[in-house]
Formats: sequence, C-alpha cells, structure tokens
Amino acid sequence: MGKYFCIFFFFIVYRSMGQQEAQYTQFMYNMSIINPAYVVDDPGSLHMGALYRTQWTGVEGAPRTANVFARMPLNEQNEVGINFVNDNIGKVLKENKFSADFAHILSLSRTLKLSLGIKAGVNNLAFDFSNTNVSTDPTFSNTNSTFLTIGAGAFLYSDSFYIGFSSPNFLPKDLDVNKESLYEKSMALYLTGGYVFEVNDYMNLKPSMVIMQEFGAPLSFDVAINAGLYDKFEIGTSYRYQDAVSILAAFSVTKSFKIGYAYDYNIGNELSEFSNGSHEIILLYNLDFLKSRRYTSPRFF
Repeated sequence: MGKYFCIFFFFIVYRSMGQQEAQYTQFMYNMSIINPAYVVDDPGSLHMGALYRTQWTGVEGAPRTANVFARMPLNEQNEVGINFVNDNIGKVLKENKFSADFAHILSLSRTLKLSLGIKAGVNNLAFDFSNTNVSTDPTFSNTNSTFLTIGAGAFLYSDSFYIGFSSPNFLPKDLDVNKESLYEKSMALYLTGGYVFEVNDYMNLKPSMVIMQEFGAPLSFDVAINAGLYDKFEIGTSYRYQDAVSILAAFSVTKSFKIGYAYDYNIGNELSEFSNGSHEIILLYNLDFLKSRRYTSPRFF
C-alpha cells in the first residue's frame, strides 16, 4: 500500500509543482503573478483581488491554491504590486510565496505603451511526512527550505491589445534529501497575448493566450475566448494543451466589484478518469482614491 501511495503522491507533486507558477484558468485577470511588468495603468486607484483554486476534485491530496494580490500606480509612469500565494498538496507539501513588483511605463505613442518590470520575492517550502505511511523512510524526512526569487518582464499594450514576455523567477531551485531529488523547479519563460474585438455597442470578444516553456519540460499553452456583454457579464471557454477544457463566467456585482468562476474538465491525461475537474473562483475590487469618476477601463486585462 505504501508503494502505491508514494507513486501516486509524487505523480501529483511533480505534475503540480513542475510548473514555475500555478496555471490559473482565469489568468487574464491577474497576469502580475507571472509578469511583473503587467500594469493596470489607472492612476489614483488600488486594484485588489483574491483567487482560490481546488484542483482535481475527487482526488485525495490534490493541490489547493490561494492567491491574494494588489497593484497600485504611484504616478503615470510607475506602478507597484504584491502577490501572496499559498499552495497545498494534501497535508504533505505546503509552499508560501510572497513577491513584490515594480514596473516603469514608457509611452511609445498616443495609444501604445511599453511597461518594463522586475519582481523579487521569497518562497518557503515545507514537506511534512509525519501523517503518511512513509514517515520512517529517511528519503521522506521532514524538510523546510526558504529561498529567494528574482524575475523580470515586458508588457506592450494599448486599449485593445497586449503582448507580454516574462520570467517570474530566474533562479532554479533543487531540494535534495539523502541524495534524492524531492523538489525541482526550473526557470520558465512566459509569452502572453490578448485582443479586444468590438462587435457592437454592447458586446465584445476577448481572445487571449499564455504560452509557457519551462527548461527541461514540454511546451504548455492556454488559449481562451471571452464574450463581454453590456460591460456587466462575461462568459467564455478555454483550452489547456493536453490537459483541460474550461468554461469561464464573470459578473460585475457593482461598479468596483467583480466575481469570476471557472471549471476545468480534465482531458488527455492520467487524471481524467479519477478527477471530477477543477474549480476556480476570483474576486476583484477596484478602489478609486480620487472619487472623481466611475471606474471604467477600456481593457479587459
């Protein structure tokens, strides 16, 4: 029984943690987690949010992720942001990540801007095997490690499109116990893009994508398309290569508060016959310090 537990546990761990950052289905609402150059470009406001994701429902010990984030322009050229992420895999693996971003915005033309950003943070990783049937195996001794992260990115955007390129962490991390690799995280590169097509006065289409290449791992990508109605509702679908198809929905409860939900259905992998899918919810709130206008953004990103 212990042998099968180990095999299954490490299948989940390496599948989940083999990515530089969690791949959120609603990535278009908080790209700062992978790109420090992402900006809201809305002086006089504070943009905040929280995301919770339960992955592979029905699989014992499957990953759970919580993300709290905020961004605030300092002026028309500079913006700062923070992200806190808590990842849990069962009772065995816990990872807490905190990062801070700084971005500088360059105006290339009247409508086109380029943002350059840097990210610095700290990660704490803890393995606790005391509640498992491998706790007496020296390979699985309890381990706690803290390490620094440094990343950078670029973000080109206008009111109707964006293109981003980034790496949230340049520093690879290997954690070995008794000469056995327990955890490995490599540098990853991200390419993101999106566009807004105005269909008519009350509807727009918003295709977006994110491509990730982690060193030593296969290419991964997500593509999504959302339809926005009356600046109030959004509904869409997405596809993650050889992993999942998803449905997305969002609703603006008030002028400043939005709630979004996504459901992933696993396809084309070993978990599709065991998992009941993944659930993800996001809350977004925008605080206007100037109180001089209704919060509106011509962008959806």
